[in-house]
Amino acid sequence: MELTEEQLKQFNGSDPCKPIYVAIKGKIYDVSSAKNFYGPGGSYCMFAGKDASRALAKMSKNEEDVCASLDGLSEKEMGVLNDWEKKFEAKYSVVGRVA
Repeated sequence: MELTEEQLKQFNGSDPCKPIYVAIKGKIYDVSSAKNFYGPGGSYCMFAGKDASRALAKMSKNEEDVCASLDGLSEKEMGVLNDWEKKFEAKYSVVGRVA
């Protein structure tokens, strides 16, 4: 499955009939099993329905960092992002890519 960033926004947890998706480096993960974290009111709800690559790399919950851009990230931040990617791959199913 391929979703545009606009289509991905529909999977942000606001509709209980739809799964919750978070993308990292363009890969979309189904994080519905962790609704308490990614669903409305959860501690990581700002990542739901988005590519959270930059925010995860920077360990940031700031809205402006919740995007796919990897521009200007340090080697250390890229390492942090790669660790997050491994965690997501171990825990959640990849359901598609961001177009």
